[in-house]
Amino acid sequence: MTVRLYYAPGACSFIPHAALELVSAACGETFDYAPVKLHKGENKTPEYLAMNPDGQVPMLLVEGKPLTQILAILSYIDGRWPKAGLLSADPWTRAQTMSMLAWLNNTVHPTFTHVFMPAKFTDDADAQAKVRAHAVATYRGQMERIQGWVDCAQPFLSGQSAGLLDAYVLTVFRWSGYAGIDPASLPALRDHVQRVAQQPAFAAAIARERIDFNTYKPATA
Repeated sequence: MTVRLYYAPGACSFIPHAALELVSAACGETFDYAPVKLHKGENKTPEYLAMNPDGQVPMLLVEGKPLTQILAILSYIDGRWPKAGLLSADPWTRAQTMSMLAWLNNTVHPTFTHVFMPAKFTDDADAQAKVRAHAVATYRGQMERIQGWVDCAQPFLSGQSAGLLDAYVLTVFRWSGYAGIDPASLPALRDHVQRVAQQPAFAAAIARERIDFNTYKPATA
């Protein structure tokens, strides 16, 4: 079976990227990876839009058939390779994990979109500044909530080994630097993400994407 992940370095596509690396480690499967350079508009080419009309990443191409949306992709990967143990077999634990993933996907992720791309929501420059400022404050609160999760980790959010929740948390925490949030102000979350990044499957995805974790730039006077 040919499975190819279209991803953008540092984007939310890191989550299924890490998931496939976890499958590779657990099951010996190999996958194809195709980087998409968003800043060059490669997601808006006729060829890409023919597969994914939304022009987004991630996209998983399975035997030539496209699958989009993070939660759908993760569900497929887990169902196709259950031996990897990406999601718990226990119905309640599985549902709780999906609930947390959904919150990251439908609440935290859109908040960052307001931080990073306020122009998507208004063409008024003053309004954009207000949208961004409000979103930054909201995002900070969300990072603090996630740090509360980390305080209860065992030792990872996904259990005894790093998994899907840890991948999403790594991603949104890395983005917090772009929101002007000093990682030192969230020490438990910072340390957790650093431990996740050192796990072999995650390190492989990070190396392929050449992710830079130094996204925080202190304000200058």
